[in-house]
Order: sequence, then structure tokens, then C-alpha cells
Amino acid sequence: MVNTLDTVLRWTGSELEHVDGAPAAPLLVADSWLVDEGYERAAGMHWTRFARSCLELGADRGELQRFRAAASAALPVRGRWFPRVELTADGLALRLRRAPQPGREALVIVAAPGDPRRHPLRKGPDLEMLAGLRAQAREHGADELLLCDAEGALIEGALSSLLWWEGDALCTTPDEHALPGVTRALLLDIAGRRGVEVRVRAPRAAELAGLETWLTSALHGIRVVSGWLSPRQEPGAASRAPAWREELDRDG
Repeated sequence: MVNTLDTVLRWTGSELEHVDGAPAAPLLVADSWLVDEGYERAAGMHWTRFARSCLELGADRGELQRFRAAASAALPVRGRWFPRVELTADGLALRLRRAPQPGREALVIVAAPGDPRRHPLRKGPDLEMLAGLRAQAREHGADELLLCDAEGALIEGALSSLLWWEGDALCTTPDEHALPGVTRALLLDIAGRRGVEVRVRAPRAAELAGLETWLTSALHGIRVVSGWLSPRQEPGAASRAPAWREELDRDG
């Protein structure tokens, strides 16, 4: 059982082997999920998304299955972790990372019009660039950067999905240009079971002024937008988030 902080394990084809430092090759596919005292939130959904992208790039299905079995066996059973599985030109790897406590709120900045991603529907190749953009946003006091298309319609966060409430309807952006977020999918499934109306559209930032708005991710679950730094506008009250977090933690 491996429980070393920030351990990188490379798949040799038959076992996981410890390596020093980060893989040199750029990420082709990556996926991460939360592990808390051995409980894995929606790990199957994350593995499915990861495998689908790997198979599209020519990976062997049997190899992926053997890698998954070895990676699952290597996960720590104590503590809070955020493991990441990776595919590069050098092969498959598992990265074990400590997970911080989840954030509950986020200040946001909206990016200039124009989607900077090369592969918006595949997690991995744009991660470094998106993390860099979010780091720039943090220099201006924000926790997350919201991406928008050439016309200024919101797509999603740099590293999160975007949802909001219009009356009693839970809303989210279209699938065409947004990464298929696992936490987003879990929440939409909860909405379906609760009989909550779901609307899909691509709003401008100004349309979300005064509305309860969520950023969702595997690491943080639901973070409520507590402030808009650019454009300057009032956020909505976080009236629904606590109950939905409880259900996400229970059913996710």
C-alpha cells in the first residue's frame, strides 16, 4: 500500500513502478477523483471518462483494465486524497496527491471572449494552460476563471462546471463545448430524481447577477459563487447549496 505524499507510479505493463518527478511528456488524457478515508466518490464514472478518451487515442482496452486494477489497489485507505490517472506518450501513470479540505465559496472573473482550449471535451491536454489562466485570475483575487465563447456566452470554469438556479429550475451550459463534468452529471441525476426542472442554455455573465450560482468539481463538490470581480455584479444567496451538498455526499 502506497501512502507517500505526491507519489508518481508508472505502469510498466505488469505493475506500478515508482518514478521520481513528473512525467516529461505532455498529458494526453487525465482524470481525478476524491478519495476520503477509503471512500471514492464516483470513481467508476471518472474511470469511464478516462478510458473513453484513452480508447479514442488508440489505447488497448485490456491494458486499461489491468492498469485500473493496479491503480485501485494502490490507493491509500487512510486520509483524504485526490489521485490522478494519466496517459502520455510515455504510457499510463498514477499520481497520488493529498487533497485539501473542500472550498465552499469562490470569487470569479470572466475571461475575455474566445475559448482558449484545444480539446474542450477531453480532460488532460489543456490542463496546464487552464491552471495557468486560473493562477493569473488568482493574482487578481479570484478563485476561478469563467471561460466564454467568441460571443461572450459562458461555457464553464477553467477547472469546474457551471450551474445556477432560475427560480426552481437548475440550469447548466450546453454539452457541445463543455467538459463532461462528473460532479455536474451527479447533480443533474439528483435533480432528475427530485423532479427538479433542468434547463440548458449559454448565458452572459450579466444574466447570472443575483442568482445562486455554483462551480462544481470532483475536488470541491459544490462551491457557491460568492462574488463577481469582473464583471462587477451581486451574487445570489446560497440557499440551496447546503442541502444539495449533503445529498451529493450521500449519493455520490
